[in-house]
Amino acid sequence: MKLYGDFTREDWLEALKIEEKNIPNTMILHGEWEHQENLTDWRNLLTENQWLPVWNTVIGNFKNKRIGFSNVFGGPQASVIAHRFGILGTEKFIQTGYFGGLSHEVNYGDILIVTGAYMEDGVSQWYLPQDTFVHADQRLVEAAIDFCEQRGYSYVTGSVMSTSAMYMETTDIVRNWSEDGHLGVDMETATTFAISKYFNRKAIGLLNLSDHIIQGETFYQRDEHADQIMDETDERIRELALYLATL
Repeated sequence: MKLYGDFTREDWLEALKIEEKNIPNTMILHGEWEHQENLTDWRNLLTENQWLPVWNTVIGNFKNKRIGFSNVFGGPQASVIAHRFGILGTEKFIQTGYFGGLSHEVNYGDILIVTGAYMEDGVSQWYLPQDTFVHADQRLVEAAIDFCEQRGYSYVTGSVMSTSAMYMETTDIVRNWSEDGHLGVDMETATTFAISKYFNRKAIGLLNLSDHIIQGETFYQRDEHADQIMDETDERIRELALYLATL
C-alpha cells in the first residue's frame, strides 16, 4: 500500500489514467481566483489534440509542442498540478498570474520576469526544507528578456515574496518585504519553483502587476485605467509563455 508521497511515475500514470502522449512538455500555471475566462482563452489556443483532464486544466498542441494550462489559486492548488506533472516528466513550468507591487520602480504594463522567490507560501518548504529562496532557470530568464527586448515589451526582472495569507498583509509587513529587495508579492511562484527544482525541472515566472501595495493601493481601489493595461499585459504574457514553451 502506498500514499501519495510514495507514488512513482508509473503509479501516477495509473492513478490519473494518463497516456504518455498526453503528458505536456510545458505546463503553464496561472494564479488567479477567477478561472473560466482563462480556460476559455487557452482552449482557443491549444486546439490541436485537446484534452481536459480536470476542471481547471486544458492540454493541447501548439507548434507541435504538447502544452498544458492550469488555473490555480495559492500554493496548495499549484502544488497539486506541479507535483503530478513534475513526476510524470513535464520539462518546463511557467508560472503566470499577478503580483502586488513592492517597488516604486514597477509600473502597470511591466512584465515581471521572476528570477527567484522567497518561500513563505507554506508548501515549498516541504519540497526544499533546507532552503528559504528558490531560483528560476537562468536560460529561461535570458530567453524571456531577449523576447521582450525584440518585441519592445516593457519588463522588469527580480524576486518575489510568495505568501500564503494575502489578506494578512499590513503596511509594515509590505514595507519590510520591499526593503528586502523584492519587487512583488504573489501566492504561487515559490511553490512552482520549488517543486520544479525537486523534480529537476526548469521553471520561470511571468507576472502582471495587479496593485501597487507599496503605495497603499489595493485592487479594490486602483487606478481606473489599470484593468485595460492589465488585459493588454496578460496578452503579452500569454505570447511570451507560448514562446518559451516552444523553445
